[in-house]
Amino acid sequence: MQKGTINVQTENIFPIIKKFLYSDHEIFLRELISNAVDATQKLKTLASMGKFKGELGDLTIKVEVDKDKGTLKVIDQGVGMSADEVDKYINQIALSSAEEFVKKYKGKSEEDKNALIGHFGLGFYSSFMVSKSVDILTKTYKKGGATKAVKWECDGSPDYTITEIDKKDRGTEIVLHIADDSKEFLEEYRILELLKKYSRFLPIPIEFGTEDIQEKTGKKDKDGNDEYKAVKKPRIINNTTPAWTKKPSELTDEDYKAFYHELYPMNFEDPLFWIHLNVDYPFKLTGILYFPKLKKNIEVQRDKIQLYSNQVFVTDSVEGIVPDFLTLLHGVLDSPDIPLNVSRSFLQSDSNVKKISNHIMKKVSDKLEELFKNSREDFEKKWDDIKVFIQYGMISEPKFYDRAEKFFLFKNVAGKYFTTDEYRKHIEKIQTDKDKKLVYLYTSNIEEQHAFIEAAKEKGYDVLEMSDVLDNHFINTLEQRFENSSFVRVDADIIDKLIKKEDEQPSKLSEKERESIKPVFEKEVGKEHYTVIFENLSEKDMPVLITQPEFMRRMKDMSKLGGGGMDYMGTMPDAYNLIVNTNHPVISDILNEKDESKQQTLVKEITDLAKLSQNLLKGQSLTDFIKRSVELISK
Repeated sequence: MQKGTINVQTENIFPIIKKFLYSDHEIFLRELISNAVDATQKLKTLASMGKFKGELGDLTIKVEVDKDKGTLKVIDQGVGMSADEVDKYINQIALSSAEEFVKKYKGKSEEDKNALIGHFGLGFYSSFMVSKSVDILTKTYKKGGATKAVKWECDGSPDYTITEIDKKDRGTEIVLHIADDSKEFLEEYRILELLKKYSRFLPIPIEFGTEDIQEKTGKKDKDGNDEYKAVKKPRIINNTTPAWTKKPSELTDEDYKAFYHELYPMNFEDPLFWIHLNVDYPFKLTGILYFPKLKKNIEVQRDKIQLYSNQVFVTDSVEGIVPDFLTLLHGVLDSPDIPLNVSRSFLQSDSNVKKISNHIMKKVSDKLEELFKNSREDFEKKWDDIKVFIQYGMISEPKFYDRAEKFFLFKNVAGKYFTTDEYRKHIEKIQTDKDKKLVYLYTSNIEEQHAFIEAAKEKGYDVLEMSDVLDNHFINTLEQRFENSSFVRVDADIIDKLIKKEDEQPSKLSEKERESIKPVFEKEVGKEHYTVIFENLSEKDMPVLITQPEFMRRMKDMSKLGGGGMDYMGTMPDAYNLIVNTNHPVISDILNEKDESKQQTLVKEITDLAKLSQNLLKGQSLTDFIKRSVELISK
């Protein structure tokens, strides 16, 4: 037997380890499983090099819980260790930086503490976060008298013992005697949860407990159908060869879809398409990114990309690690250049991570451009599902905007698609105003703004459909990029004002007559929400129109989405323009009506009609309008 004290000058490192990463102490299991996988992979490498000539046998890593004994075991059939190697790797190297570790640990935030465990080789010692004592039973793959199996025991103090033991199998068995405050890790459901979280795609099989498998009995029932019976079999946690570890040439479309549903078993829709990443230089990166059907909700889709390092799960919170808009994608990224035990703040500043981030952005834009060029018709069919993602990228990443401009599509109210260049050419002859400015007309709701759309179409103008969640922000981005152009919603003003082609036609009302009738309309709608404006339109136009100024409405819409620190805009009252058509016969009738009561009734009627066209007439006002309209028809 060998007794000793772990080579640390610090009085006792274990109380600090006990508290260490307490907010995330479940990662001890990830560390132990990762060590077991490393040991097994090393043995396979030695065998492939001819340095290990024995039988590899079953390399499955086993995890066992004994609630009665209070133990949790992780058992591998890997390279194992000799007594000298245990002394070197466990007693010396693993805690060689203990003093520096303690110094750096003190005063750190929880997130920064996360970064320390990997830098100090403390993966194994994280087991003391949940254990009152830990045993290592190990036998090296090497043969010879000096390589007998040994047992290392430590009770959470710097003192340890190493004794020779009889152990038949090569490899290492870690036995955790779980502490009283960590009994949750003796529950099967909890360990199963952690193994599925951290180990579901590790390259070595992980066995934990048993599960019932339905197997054919070889008999038939009375209807001639195969009979099945439940058979208990070892439960294998992981898929050792997930799709991203294979070559694209080895996978069919069905394989990609099947893996997508393995990642997201509750997502019943197939992905639209995917990108298989495989990079060796200047960094190593593999993975598959899926384009889900985003629909119009960009919030519920986040945190769907899983980040791995050599098939070991790191995080599913990649915001700040990859460009924000890429967090709307689903899938897996795996890179050994991403350290396992680091804080997000470390990852965000790591140069390799930044290179990976830029590369992914390039691959995504390349894939989209390829799809657009190869099958525009199919791309247009998918457009409504991917538009939000592409817009988000163009708004937030200038580099992505430059690439995406080639395949971004406008859709007009007739359902026809155009690239930005195509659409500019389509409207520049008809929608350039007298000041040589190109005006893009758009609608945010085809049904509600139908009358305004029709007025624009009568003039020969084209109207874009821009009714999605990011369109207001995106319009601002386009206006900054497009020279001498503006975007106006089709109901922001009368059509002749939106695209000024010529001077106004003359008015049938004098200035004095306008001033005399203005208070009648102001009394009806109030000055708080409405500004009464007189315009000289044709007799065919409506007598009264209601429009909402483009700038104010756009700012309010953006504030609702949470944009640009304009929260105060959301609390401001809605402002509208009430446009009175001076050339409509009804306006002249109102002017000439001497009976104030009849005059006010006419004003109320045509104003309510204008409100109705903008979906602004509701409740009691709508009831009164219907009743009054029936009375007027009766008369």
